[in-house]
This record gives sequence, structure tokens and C-alpha cells, in this order.
Amino acid sequence: MYDTAPESQDPDDLRTASRELNGRGPWLDPAEQVPYGHVLHAAAVLGHAPADVVARLTALGHADVQLTEGPLPDRVEPGDITLLRDITAEYRRTWLDVGEPVPLRQILERGSLTDWSPADVARRLTALGYRLGGSGRPLPETPDRGDALLITRNSGRYRQWADWGEEVPAYRVMEAAWETRRSPYAAATRVLALGLRLPYTPDPSDEPLLASPGGGWYYWTPPVGHILEVARRTGRTPADVAARLTELGYSTPPVPDTPEADDFVLLSEELDGRGPWLAQNAVVGLAMRHVLRGALITGRGPADVAERLATMGHWLHGNAILPEVADEADVRLLATVDRSYLDNVHLEHVLRSASLTGRSPADVAARLTALGYQLPDKVDYPEIRGSLATA
Repeated sequence: MYDTAPESQDPDDLRTASRELNGRGPWLDPAEQVPYGHVLHAAAVLGHAPADVVARLTALGHADVQLTEGPLPDRVEPGDITLLRDITAEYRRTWLDVGEPVPLRQILERGSLTDWSPADVARRLTALGYRLGGSGRPLPETPDRGDALLITRNSGRYRQWADWGEEVPAYRVMEAAWETRRSPYAAATRVLALGLRLPYTPDPSDEPLLASPGGGWYYWTPPVGHILEVARRTGRTPADVAARLTELGYSTPPVPDTPEADDFVLLSEELDGRGPWLAQNAVVGLAMRHVLRGALITGRGPADVAERLATMGHWLHGNAILPEVADEADVRLLATVDRSYLDNVHLEHVLRSASLTGRSPADVAARLTALGYQLPDKVDYPEIRGSLATA
């Protein structure tokens, strides 16, 4: 911090030489370069032309004043100052470096703060002596506060932003569309309008592929049921729908070339043939209860149902033991079990299931063991049935 004030007693000299333009320290250091942003700031606050500010600084002993390569602007407006603050400086005020191309993020975020369009911000910064990056392609004339989100390469706390002409990952366009409450097609076309690239060509026909009423799978693998439903509704093949989703940045599950009559039932969460669709669980696998319910509804055997679902990416955990015949009693029992096949089932879980089903703890423990659950506790479970409790 420089503490020496200039010798001049002119109030405008004192304000020009102070970092905060208030006529008090801290002062600009004559041994350091004066940022171009300070010149423009002083011109706006003091009502002087930038050339007059430069002349005043030079007279005060500041030999190194950063200048634009072109002519200085005739006038700077107070509203311009917001555009000149470097958006990447998080902890202290820093001026945009006139020696470097203006980052696209600077234009979009400052536009969001001022409700200016990207084209308006770009024109004003150019008029103030800054140069833009990119190929010179015109930016959108309409303001959009979601623009800065659309050019992010990732989500979360530590974001990174794409700059002029760079590519935005396909999956990120889908996330940003969700975050900014617009369609993926609208998000993609806006990204292109901002001068960035995509790994695919946006197409309005993508909308039904990405619509997910009640499904909320934007951040995950698209459900097979959704792919089959889109194929049925649009007349496209499941393979074609899956291929396009892959181009759009999704990891797609295996899909059948020709869906079977029961596939829509088995792939629906409620086994009613419509969404929300069953999501893949790569950790604990498919729920046994879903298989048994599917068998009862379709009339197929549990093994047949499990095999069909496995061909579409829904596998049972290796510990699961399928019964030969589906039984409503098993379905009711499994509805009371909140443990996966990766978890051990302990005494308290057995007692809860016994209470909710009206079966004896011994019966519950034996049946869960027969279905493949691990009961490691050395317990003599009572044969006495308790009264049914309210679930």
C-alpha cells in the first residue's frame, strides 16, 4: 500500500491519484503501472475525458499508464464502471486488463447485472478500447440472465467457464437447461449463438427424447422405459433413440430391438405400463419385490421376469434368491423391508416386519433367509405372532 500523497493541492489531482478516487490514501504508486480501468473510472467519476486523466496522471509523476491500442474514448459514463470490474476477481477490486481479449464470461455476467444484451456489452467495451476474443461473430441482441450458466463446463461450487470458440460438453447443456428452466434445444441454440461449439447439432426433434415428466433423470442414465416410450410415440427405433441420447451426452442402457408386450409394464415403477420409469440401480441392483409383483401382474414366472429385465440393464444382486413362484405374501413381506442385499438384516428389522405383517419373527427370519437376505445375528426368533401394527 502506497501512503505518500501527491504534492499538488488541486482536489481533482488528489482524487485522480487516490485508488478510491476520494482524495485520500491509499494512493497510486508512481513506480507501478496505472491500470487502464483506473483511467476510465476517474474519467467517469470526475467528469473528465480519459485523455485529460492521462495527462493529469503523467504530470503527477505516473510515467507508466496502461492505455488501449486504439484511440481513447471521448467520454466514460458512470454505468460503464460495472462493465470494467474483472468478474474473476473474487476478493478485491480488479480492473479488466485492456491488454488481453475480454473473456466471454465477463460479457455475459456483466450483462446479467445490467440487463444489457451480450451485443450491447460487447459494443460498449469495444468503444471503451477493449478488444474481444472469438471470430467477430455477432453476439445475441437479446439479454438473458441465464447466459453465464450456459457456458459453464461443470456444475457445483468450483465452476469453470468456456471461452470464445470453445466446446461446451453435451451433458452440461442438459444440466444448464434444467438449471435455467428452458428446453435443452433452446439452451443448445443459445450456446451456439454465444459463439461456442457443441459436440452435436441441436434438433427440435430432440425435445421428446429429453422430456421426462415425473422422471427427473437429467443427471442419470435415461430409463429403458423412457427410450421405448419415445420410440413408440415417435416411430423411431429404440436403437435410434438410444444413439441420439448418446450423442446428447448420456450413457444409455441396453435396449431391445423389438420390445415385448410386457416390457412397458415391467419397466414402469408402478407396473402400470407408464412413467415414471424404473431407474437403473448400479449399486444394489433391482428390487426383488418389483420382480415378484411383475410376475404376478404379467403371469410370468419370477425367473422369466428377472431374465427379461436383466437384458435391459436391471439385474438382481448376486445374493438374491428368486422363488420359483411369486407369492403375494412375499410381496407384502418385502414391502416392510428397508434393507438392500448389501445390508445385514438384524433383530430389530425382523421384529418390525413381523409386527407389520402379523407373522412370527421366526417365520419372517426364515423367509428372508430363503430369499437371500443375510441375518448374521445368533438369535432364537420366537414362533409367536404379534398383533398387526399400523404401518
